[in-house]
Amino acid sequence: MSTQPESTPPRSPSVVRLLPFSGPEGKRAHLITDGTPTMLSLLADNIENQQIEAAAVIVSLARPMVEDTASLTTAELRWITRRLIESLTDVLNICESRGQRIPDYVEPERPDAETDGAE
Repeated sequence: MSTQPESTPPRSPSVVRLLPFSGPEGKRAHLITDGTPTMLSLLADNIENQQIEAAAVIVSLARPMVEDTASLTTAELRWITRRLIESLTDVLNICESRGQRIPDYVEPERPDAETDGAE
């Protein structure tokens, strides 16, 4: 039996990820991991990619619908507006999630400016 205290392994830093879908009651859902890929994080990556692709398709379909020459009804304009808002909301959520995972930028240290001898 060893008399030395057992040491706990160092803990990996926690990574909090905003997920691209809602949790119970429609609230924002987060995943807390040590940064290694998990089934849930891979699923979230897949859903984010699908949301980005869907947004690109919606934008390409909406462009001709909002041209000056288009003759849409009010209901049709509302429909495309809702689709655009939903897609934009998804993409903004993805941007927020990915932005939270980018490490803070640290300004590199610059050597002191050399004086030119004129004082």
